[in-house]
Amino acid sequence: MKYAAGIDVGSTQTKCIIIDENKQIVARALTDTGANITRAGERGYEAVLAAGGIAREDVLCVVGTGYGRFKVSFGDLQITEITCHAKGASMLFPETSTVIDMGGQDAKGISVQNGEVVDFVMNDKCAAGTGRFLSTAAETLGLSLDEIGAISLQARNPVRLSTVCTVFVESDIMSYVAQGKKTEDILGGIHSAIAARTIALVRRVGLKPSYTFTGGVSLNVGMVKMLEEKLGAPLNVSPDSHYMGAIGAAVFALEHAMSAAAAS
Repeated sequence: MKYAAGIDVGSTQTKCIIIDENKQIVARALTDTGANITRAGERGYEAVLAAGGIAREDVLCVVGTGYGRFKVSFGDLQITEITCHAKGASMLFPETSTVIDMGGQDAKGISVQNGEVVDFVMNDKCAAGTGRFLSTAAETLGLSLDEIGAISLQARNPVRLSTVCTVFVESDIMSYVAQGKKTEDILGGIHSAIAARTIALVRRVGLKPSYTFTGGVSLNVGMVKMLEEKLGAPLNVSPDSHYMGAIGAAVFALEHAMSAAAAS
């Protein structure tokens, strides 16, 4: 059996996927990117090879994607995360027409047709409405990032946020705490504001179902529910949605390897 790998070096975390010749995922690895981006790709690749018990020589092709894709020095190809998210989403959910991607530092809307990118928009100048915003909110409330989504679902009277600026979120939250607002209502307001901002962003490429939610924030059940409420439609979410860029990169790697083999 031969394999292909996708390495998604993000600003916060590095996601790695290995698939087999049948496009089945056989190994996953998730590591913190850290300050050394070049080392992040290598460390993630070592981790995913170990997770699958796979030797390097059995991997036919490696594709790097994400923020640090050009630092994946051992990669055979580098492909943008926009293209890889579209590819990965279409593999897991073939009916995908719109991808909503929310990562550690940015948010994206991608219009997709037959697995190909038609148009895209991204919020890459500001961390408002991203994983970084949510982690700042969690830290301010003394909670872990993993638990705030479930707590937000308990909101009965969500607060109204005046801004979703990461710089000012701490003072806004502390103001609501001082007013005696419940934690769940503060988090409910935060999730609602981010969802509204994200949908306004994605609307610029068109809101066309079926919707697939990708990126680290897709693990947040509160954000999934809030986006679905505001869209008035369900989201396709997989336990592997966090790895979507790496999945798409791995599929490109396999296709490249098969094309090269056919040509030889």
